[in-house]
Amino acid sequence: MASLYSINKGVSRPIVFKGLKAQYIAYLAIGLVLLLVAFAVLYISGLSLFLVLPLILLLGTALFVVTFRLSHRFGEFGLMKFLAKRGLPLSIRFRSRRLFTNLKNPKTYYQN
Repeated sequence: MASLYSINKGVSRPIVFKGLKAQYIAYLAIGLVLLLVAFAVLYISGLSLFLVLPLILLLGTALFVVTFRLSHRFGEFGLMKFLAKRGLPLSIRFRSRRLFTNLKNPKTYYQN
């Protein structure tokens, strides 16, 4: 009897939801939760709803625009690569050649 196996196509593809790719879905979800908490805190603290609601709507719109723009610009791994490249120094300066001269004799390099 033949066994039926389902084929998992696209197993290694990134998750895409409404144009958001990979980790940007989580960024948007975390941002929305933070906006909900901020709304609750501001409303409970006694601020007027006419002040709190436009502020939260403005911040929510900015969150959506920024998240979709980052997702479109960088893609799945581009933001991590961009931030890693920004963290690299432009140049490395050596004031002495001792590091390179000790490479021939590693015993002197590792002594305490």
